Amino acid sequence: MFGRQPAPSVPDLFSSAAEPDAVPEAASSAPLAQRMRPRTLEEYAGQEHILAPGKLLRRAIEADRISSIILFGPPGTGKTTLAEIIASATRSRFERLSGVESNVADLRRVMASAANRLANKGEKTILFIDEIHRWNKAQQDVLLPDVERGTVRLVGATTHNPFYYINSPLVSRSQVFQLEPLAPSHLVALQKRALADEVRGFGKLQIEITDDAIEHLATVGDGDARKCLNALEIAVVTTSPGKDGVIRIDRAIAEESIQKKAVVYDGDGDQHYDTISAFIKSVRGSDPDAALYWLAKMLYAGEDIRFIARRLVILASEDIGMGDPQGLVVAVAAQQAVEFIGLPEAQIPLAHATVYLATAPKSNRAYAGILAAKKEVQEGVTLAVPRHLRDKNSKRAAKALGHEGYQYSHDYEGAYVPQAYLPEGRRYYEPSDQGYEKRVKERLEYWRALFEEAEGKGKGTPKDS
Repeated sequence: MFGRQPAPSVPDLFSSAAEPDAVPEAASSAPLAQRMRPRTLEEYAGQEHILAPGKLLRRAIEADRISSIILFGPPGTGKTTLAEIIASATRSRFERLSGVESNVADLRRVMASAANRLANKGEKTILFIDEIHRWNKAQQDVLLPDVERGTVRLVGATTHNPFYYINSPLVSRSQVFQLEPLAPSHLVALQKRALADEVRGFGKLQIEITDDAIEHLATVGDGDARKCLNALEIAVVTTSPGKDGVIRIDRAIAEESIQKKAVVYDGDGDQHYDTISAFIKSVRGSDPDAALYWLAKMLYAGEDIRFIARRLVILASEDIGMGDPQGLVVAVAAQQAVEFIGLPEAQIPLAHATVYLATAPKSNRAYAGILAAKKEVQEGVTLAVPRHLRDKNSKRAAKALGHEGYQYSHDYEGAYVPQAYLPEGRRYYEPSDQGYEKRVKERLEYWRALFEEAEGKGKGTPKDS
C-alpha cells in the first residue's frame, strides 16, 4: 500500500483557498505528465543503455560536447524530455519546431536567429524538431548547411526508423540513439514520485493507493510514461475523498481509469515489419508460444489477415520445406480458409497453421537449392541440355539431330534408371536429417550410389528384360 497519512492541516486540490507554495495556476492546469517531466538526468527514467553513467550520450551531455542527434523510439519514452534536458545541461538556447506544423519559413527564421546569437553572443542553439520524419526531402535538405556549419545542434525526434524515413545525408551527420519502452519498474517509480511531489504532483493530497493498482497502471501503460501518468491523474481527480478526506484508489478504480490498451502498431512502418519479423522467426525457431503471441498482436492491431496468411505459405516452403511437406498443405488450406470465412473466425485456422508450422521439423534445403542454382545461372553458367533429354516430338528431326538415348524411368525396377540429367554432375539439393527429409535423404543417397556404380558399368537394365 502506497499512501500518505491523513494530515488535516494540509489542504488538497479540491480546496478553494490557494496556499503560498501551491502549484501555480498555469502549471497546475497542465496534465500531470507535463508537470512531472524530468528536469535533470537524475530524474530521467529508463534508457540506461545510453544514459547510464559512463555511456556515450551521458558523457557527451555532461561534457557539453553534444553533436547533432536523432532520437528514435515509441511514444512516451522521453524523446522531448531528453531534448529539453540536453538544452538545459549544455546551457544552450532551446528552439522547438514540429514536423507536422512547421514549414521552411519557420525553419529559416529559427536558423537566422541562431546564427545571430552565435555570432554576437557566442550562444549555442539546440534545435529540437519533433516528428522530423514528417518533413519531406526538400524540407530536410534545408537543414543540412546549418547543421554542417554548426549554426545549430539538431535534436530530431521520430517514432519511425530514421534510416528509412530521414534523408541519408542528414542521418550521416547525426548520431542515432534508439529509445526503448519504459519497463514497468520505471513506471511504478514515476507514479510514486508524482504521488509524493508536493509542488508538481499530488503530494499535498491525502491519497492511499494499493500496490496492485500502481502495478496495473504500470503494466497497461505499455512502456509509455505519458499514458501511465495520465491514467493516474484520472484516477485521482475522479475519485471523491472519503469522510476522512482520504482518496482511496484500488485495482478496480485503476482499471477504469486507463483506456483499453492500444497496441503500438503502424500498418506500413517499423512495428508492422518488426512484428511480422518476430512472428516468422518464432515459427522458424520452433516456439509456438511466441509465434501465437506475435500473431495475436497483429490480429489485435488490425493487421491484414491475408498478409499473415501469405507469410505462412511462404515460410511453410522456406523454413519447413521437406522437413514436413504437409506444412505447405496446411498453410495453403489456412490461406484459403481465411479468404472463405474472414474475421473473427479466421484467427482459428491462422492459429492452427502457426502452431503446426512452429512444431514441424524444419528444413530450408529446397530453398537453398534453388538459390544455389539461380546463382550459377546469374553468374553465366549456362548448361546445354543433354542430347538424350531434348525434345523428340518429331522423331525424324530427333534422329537427324541425335536427340536419342533417353531411358524411360518406368521401364526399370523401382522406376529408376541411372542416367545423367545434368552435365558435369552438379548438385544443388543436399537433404538434411530433419523429419520426413531424412527418408528423402536415404532414398536419394541410394539412387546416387546406383548412378555412380553404373557410370563404369554401362546403363541400367529394363525390368521386363
